[in-house]
Amino acid sequence: MKKMIALMLVMVLVLSGCGSKQETTPAEVSPTESPSNNTASSGDTVVVKEDTKYDEVQEYKAVYSGEVTTLNYLTTASTNEFGVAANFIDTLIEYDQYGVEKPSLATEWSVSDDGLVWTFKIREGVKWYDNEGNAVADVTAQDFVDSMKFIMNPVNESKTAQIAYDVIKNAQDYYEGKITDFDQVGVKAIDAHTLEYTLSKPTPYFLSMLTYVCFFPVNGAFLEETGDRFGTDNTRLLYNGPYILSTFEPQTKRVLTKNENYWDKDNVHIEKLTFKYNKEADALSTELYLRGEISAVEIPSSSIDEWMNDSEKKDLFRPATTSFYTYFFTLNFDPTFEAAFEPDNWKIAVNNTSFRKALFHALDRRAAMLTSEPYNPEKRLSSTITPKNFTSIDGKDYVMISDLAGFVDKDSFSAEEAVKYKEQAMKELDGKATFPVKLYMPYNSGSSDATNRAQVIQQQIQGVLGDDFIEVYLSPYPPTGYLNATRRAGNYSLMEVNWGPDYADPETYTDPFSRGSNYNFPEYCTETDQDGNNLYEVYEALVNAAKAERVDISKRYELFAEAEAYLIDKAFVIPYALGGGGYISSKLDPFEAMYSPFGVSSERYKLQHILAVPMNSEAYNESLIKWQAEREAALKKVQ
Repeated sequence: MKKMIALMLVMVLVLSGCGSKQETTPAEVSPTESPSNNTASSGDTVVVKEDTKYDEVQEYKAVYSGEVTTLNYLTTASTNEFGVAANFIDTLIEYDQYGVEKPSLATEWSVSDDGLVWTFKIREGVKWYDNEGNAVADVTAQDFVDSMKFIMNPVNESKTAQIAYDVIKNAQDYYEGKITDFDQVGVKAIDAHTLEYTLSKPTPYFLSMLTYVCFFPVNGAFLEETGDRFGTDNTRLLYNGPYILSTFEPQTKRVLTKNENYWDKDNVHIEKLTFKYNKEADALSTELYLRGEISAVEIPSSSIDEWMNDSEKKDLFRPATTSFYTYFFTLNFDPTFEAAFEPDNWKIAVNNTSFRKALFHALDRRAAMLTSEPYNPEKRLSSTITPKNFTSIDGKDYVMISDLAGFVDKDSFSAEEAVKYKEQAMKELDGKATFPVKLYMPYNSGSSDATNRAQVIQQQIQGVLGDDFIEVYLSPYPPTGYLNATRRAGNYSLMEVNWGPDYADPETYTDPFSRGSNYNFPEYCTETDQDGNNLYEVYEALVNAAKAERVDISKRYELFAEAEAYLIDKAFVIPYALGGGGYISSKLDPFEAMYSPFGVSSERYKLQHILAVPMNSEAYNESLIKWQAEREAALKKVQ
C-alpha cells in the first residue's frame, strides 16, 4: 500500500519564506527583470491590457558575474552549478508551491514496515534528449543506479557522496573500498520501471533527500560514452526535465529553452531562460533592469531610499523573503594563505578559545547587516546556525531545545566581553603567539554589499580590539572561482560563508563542520579542554551520537542541539544571518514557485510565469497572507 511519508511536513512549520538554496557565492547570479508595463522581459515592446496578469513574452533574462566551473551535476555541491541542472534534470519527486511532495519521475512509492526499503515506480514514456531536443533513450530505474555508482566511486570526487552513503546500505563501504561489488549497495533496478533503495538504518526524512543532486539520474550508456568529458559543455549532457541547455558559451551566455516533449510541459510556462555573463553584473543590473533588458533586480541597499521616494519606482518593488540559507563567519584551523600574513601564527592563535571569543564578541553583526538591510536589519540576523522554524518536534522549535535556546535572539556583540577575552588571550598566548595577530579576510569583489561589509568589519573589529591585538587585512577576489580560490583552499583566517539545508533534519546543518569538509577544517583543531579532550572531537562525538539516534527523534534533536550549542559556545563559528531579505523588483511571483527549504526545488522555474508588471509591496503582503493560509490547508490535507 502506498505510504506517503509526511514527517518532514510535520516538522517544517508554516513559514513566510518562499524558497531556499544550497551553498552559493555572492553575485554568482543576479536575479533580474523588466519593470515596465509595456516592455517585455525580452526587450520587445508589447501592448499589455490592464487586466493582463502575465507578459505576452514568456522569457526570463538575467545577468551573472560568476561562471560555472562544471555542468557535471553528479560531482558539484555548488548552487551556481546544480541550480542550472535543476532545470533540465527531473528527480523522483518534486514540490508544489506549498511544499507538498508530488510525483515526478516516480509516480508512486512505498516503504517497508521497518522503514528500510523504499520502492519507487518510475514514470513510463519519459525520454532522455540531447541538446537539440532529439530523443536518445528511455528514462528507466537503471539511470538512478548508474548515477549512484558514479557518485560512490571516489575517483570521481563527487562532493555530495557523503550525503548518500550516510543513508544507503553498504554505500560507504563501497566508497571506502571495503567491498567491491556494487550489487551489494542498497540501490537496485528491480525492473525497467521499479527502483528500490535499501537504507542502512531508518531515515524518516529520506523522501526529503530525493531532490538533492546525489539522487539525480543519469543515462549510464551516455555517461560511459562521454567519460571524463561528461558535463564539460551542453552537448555532453542528456536532458529529461522541463528545459534543455540549448546554448552554453562560457563567460558569454547560457540559454535554456523549453523542452517541448517534456512529460509535464503544461506546467512549464516560461519558454526561455537567458543568462548573460557580465563581470560588472552587480554594478550594472539596476540600469539593465530599468532598460527592460533583464527580468528582476535585487535593489542595492544604497539605492533603496531613491526607489522609495521615486514616484515611478516606488510601486515596482517588494520585500524579498528570508530563506533557510544560513550565513556565518567561520574561523579557519588550517590556513594556507601566503607567508606574509603569518599563517603559522594564526594557527597558534585560533587554537585558543579566548582568542576566538574575543573575535566572536567584537564582531557587530547588526553593523555588518546594515550594509545589506539598512531598514530592518533584525529581520535577517540569526544567532544560531540552524534557522528558527526549520524543524520542530512535539510543537517545539528545534532551536529552543537544550543549551541552543540560550543563543536564540542573543546579540553576541559586546565590546566589554571582547576586551575581556582579548586580555585573557594575550595572557594565555604569551610566548606562543606574536601580537598583533594578522587576520586575512577575503571577500567577493563582485558584490558591492560584500565589499562594504568587509570594510565595516575590518574597522569595527580593529576598533574594538585594538591594533596591538589584531590587524585585519582585506583581500578582494573576483566572483568566478571565488570559493575555489578562498574558502575551499583554506585561503583565509575569518570569512563570511553560507550553507543551505539538503533535507528535512537538523543533521544537514552539521555538514559544513564534518571531518573532511572544506569550510573551516575544524579537525585540525589542537586545543584541548581541562580533561585533555580535543574540542573538535567532543563536538564530533555529540554529532555522531545524534546521527546514530534514529528512533527517538526527540533525543536525536536534543543531541544535535547540544552539539550546535557547543560549536557556537567554543566560537568555532559566529552565526550571522539568514539568506534573502532586502528588496527586489521582479517579474516573477514568488508564490508560484516550488517551495522547499531543502534540495534543489527552489532553483526550478517550472510552475512560474513572467508577470506583466512587477509585484509591489502591497500585492506581496496580500499574497503572502493568502499563501500562508493555503499552505497550512495543503499540509493538513496531506497529513
